[in-house]
Amino acid sequence: MTAAADHILPPLLMQLKPGWRMIIPVGSRFMVQQLTMIQKDQAGKISSRKLLPVRFVPLTGDASAGAP
Repeated sequence: MTAAADHILPPLLMQLKPGWRMIIPVGSRFMVQQLTMIQKDQAGKISSRKLLPVRFVPLTGDASAGAP
């Protein structure tokens, strides 16, 4: 993701294939966000880990509401 979302959007989690990772900035607009790694294991279990503080532009439009 190249824009920050205030939370991890369910449609993105559904698209993540088992064994793959996603890096996404998560946090409030105008605040420091956390670059977060989301990983789905082969069984479909999702885990996350905060990597470092960042500042990205906010996610806007339908995508920010979680629309597919």
